[in-house]
Amino acid sequence: MSKHPFYIPSLDGMRAVAFLIVFLSHAGLEKMVPGGFGVTIFFFLSGYLITTLMRREFGKSGTIDFKQFYIRRMLRIWPSFYVVLGLGVILTFMGFLLGHIQTMPLLSQALHVANYYSIYHGNDGMALGTGVYWSLAVEEHFYLIFPFLYLVLARLGVKPMGQVITFLLLSLAVLAWRYHLFVQLGVDEHRTFYASDTRVDSILFGCILAVWGNPVLDEQKGSERLWKWALFPAGLALIAATLLLRSPDFRETGRYTLQGIALIPVFVTAIRYPEWWPFKALNRHPLRFLGWISYPLYLVHFTVIQYFAKSTHPLPQLVQGVLSFVISLALAYGIYRLIEQPVARMRKKHQVVS
Repeated sequence: MSKHPFYIPSLDGMRAVAFLIVFLSHAGLEKMVPGGFGVTIFFFLSGYLITTLMRREFGKSGTIDFKQFYIRRMLRIWPSFYVVLGLGVILTFMGFLLGHIQTMPLLSQALHVANYYSIYHGNDGMALGTGVYWSLAVEEHFYLIFPFLYLVLARLGVKPMGQVITFLLLSLAVLAWRYHLFVQLGVDEHRTFYASDTRVDSILFGCILAVWGNPVLDEQKGSERLWKWALFPAGLALIAATLLLRSPDFRETGRYTLQGIALIPVFVTAIRYPEWWPFKALNRHPLRFLGWISYPLYLVHFTVIQYFAKSTHPLPQLVQGVLSFVISLALAYGIYRLIEQPVARMRKKHQVVS
């Protein structure tokens, strides 16, 4: 059970699902498991949760305390991130991890601009497996800008529907920008996949759910039957369609937009009806536990996978996958107990609820 006074059902389970999708893809099933969609779920979840928390804070105090907001974000993200990154660098210098460390790639990671560095220079010179940190940079860039936008809209008295329209227009602008870059200019797909300016709409769709029709703050719109037997299946069908359509032009443009829309009914139903049979597993201890440690799992898993994959005596892929998961789980739990839990006690001083 969560120790936080404000607990949203199913979100820990959704974190676990997102991580498992990413892990299975990285572990060798990328042709069957869409790892990028796992990252999109993480983005959506971040937008929804952060905006929900800011909405609650503004509703209570009439403002957003930016100092406390950024202290909370730093304490949530940076300790584990810098410890894991530092250990990766040390283990590379000591020869335990293959590869070499270069100054500029390392600085790009330390300064949270690794996504843009990777677009133009690749991941060479980074510690083994840390190329996945590009997604953390996207979220960091979102945190730098969005709280100010939200406060401006709230202070101006913009109603929830007006906020939705604002975020939707921004998302459509991102879609148009992706189309211009990929279809008209012919940029490499890494440009549209990694960059904050082309992926932030995946976060914005979570923000849209947070400000209008929020399943934990707003009255339910539509009947239970409508959500369970029409909107939820429609969301799943739309997600499936985005994964089945393989046109590069679609995959690097409209795919992210449609997935963001499709995740709205999935999240609403999962949060409102956590004991409904499709979501029961999300709220049971095994998946909730994975959700609690999903951040350190994300930080370490690809390094472990790559360690086995690049071994001079490679094991069968299934064995590599199982070993990688078990070792990643052990490392992540260690980080959770030694770093995240002590830091969480510090965050409580800043009214942390995320």
